Amino acid sequence: MIRMVCLLLTSLTVSGCRSGTADPNTVVMVIESSPNNLDLRQGTDAQSERVGGIIFDALVKKDEHFNLVPWLATSWQQTDPLTLVIHLRDNVCFHDGRPLEAEDVAWTIRSMIDGTLITAKGGAFASVDRVDVRDKLTLAIHLKHPDAGLLFNMSDGLFGVVPRGAGRDFGLHPIGTGPFRFVSAVQDKEVIVARNKDYWAGSPKIDGVRFTVVPDAITASLELRKGTADLASNVITLDMVHTLEQAPNLKVESSPSSVVIYTNFNVNDPLLRDKRVRQAIACAMDRQAIVDAIWRGQAHLAETLLPAGHWAAANNNDLARYPHNIARAEQLLEEAGFHRGPGGIRLKITLKTSTDETTRLMAVVLQQQLRKAGIQLDIRSAEFGTFYADVTQGAFQMYALRWIGSNEDPDIFRYTYSTSSFPPKGANRGRYSNPHVDALLTAAAAEEDPSKRRADYVEVQKILAEELPGIPLWYPNNEVVHTRRIDGVHPEASGTFDYLRNITVK
Repeated sequence: MIRMVCLLLTSLTVSGCRSGTADPNTVVMVIESSPNNLDLRQGTDAQSERVGGIIFDALVKKDEHFNLVPWLATSWQQTDPLTLVIHLRDNVCFHDGRPLEAEDVAWTIRSMIDGTLITAKGGAFASVDRVDVRDKLTLAIHLKHPDAGLLFNMSDGLFGVVPRGAGRDFGLHPIGTGPFRFVSAVQDKEVIVARNKDYWAGSPKIDGVRFTVVPDAITASLELRKGTADLASNVITLDMVHTLEQAPNLKVESSPSSVVIYTNFNVNDPLLRDKRVRQAIACAMDRQAIVDAIWRGQAHLAETLLPAGHWAAANNNDLARYPHNIARAEQLLEEAGFHRGPGGIRLKITLKTSTDETTRLMAVVLQQQLRKAGIQLDIRSAEFGTFYADVTQGAFQMYALRWIGSNEDPDIFRYTYSTSSFPPKGANRGRYSNPHVDALLTAAAAEEDPSKRRADYVEVQKILAEELPGIPLWYPNNEVVHTRRIDGVHPEASGTFDYLRNITVK
């Protein structure tokens, strides 16, 4: 009863729009869509991982170079190729007061592989045979086969420790150990979190955050101008960001990002089964023109899903590349049997997107570019929940999305292109299958020698660049617009909301 009363009081403190009577130490942040699932065992969309990432703690964190450093786990040892021993931090509590113990971590992992949950993230733990709890703060993860990427899959944004017993509906009322505690959520309206004053790593300096769902970038811009919203992270189009920089009450923080925007194909679709068609689409695209026009140069072209400078990224010159070339696109389509018909159209395909304004603008430009090669691109935009459901169910020919965080580890290639990662076991939504790629990914996951592991991943990237089941487009900069009453905004490459822990209000 005491806990329920405290929760109610917290809700009264942070809910509603900021006004003269509301807590001025509460921050209003604009997000494009509601999180799909705040339980990080299940949520795979950007909003789930960003908002869930401040409710839950991971075992390890990534530093600025994507190296793993201690967080809930103070240390770990690979005692043999099939055993990973993890030691946990003491005196950490869940938001309801329960102490975090090894049994909770064990439950979190087991629930993703034993049928308790049906989750795409289960594939990231397919190598786990069993989890043994050795004492209150020590557990051992026993593997079926070596898995060099396992610890990364337990890092921030991808993983959050839940209390033992948490089931399928846990995301409706999540309880974590993170810097903010869940208060309430209304679909397509808002998510409210409050400061965890007992946070083991230091309590946030603000009382709470109201994440308000604003799908329209123009409306989001107006909210910032009026001061009815304080923050917007990567939700405003670049032309609007440029305009907002001139507003006296606003400030823009821009920094390099590891996020990659990409398009993906359903390779089993009759029109897209031939790789020459996919290559033709790549040649018809003028990616640099889109970066210059829509992103105002605040993005860098991508040739792989891995962030620029990543240790496992292939050299661009070693990959098949597709500079803008309409003649080459038309030649590939001719070779694939698609000849010009009425109106010069060779084939018609549909691109599915969310209602995100920047993505819709990109789609319109792509539509114009592909038309020159005789490709009629129809665009279907839907609110994120509907769009994402179609994507995960394979109901698409082509879609546009972005990877946030997951692409900072080369295991992204297994998750997105391994035959074993068809949904719901992974994110191979286009059903791409190549036995040689599968074998290389299996070898890379088991390889402890970094140079040999990198060689396997480079070979995978070469094959993917040739067969093109998806097209990496560009890495957009992080663009955070905030009112000047907010101080201490330092965006991280992953685009996470972790900086909310350290911001202050004036």
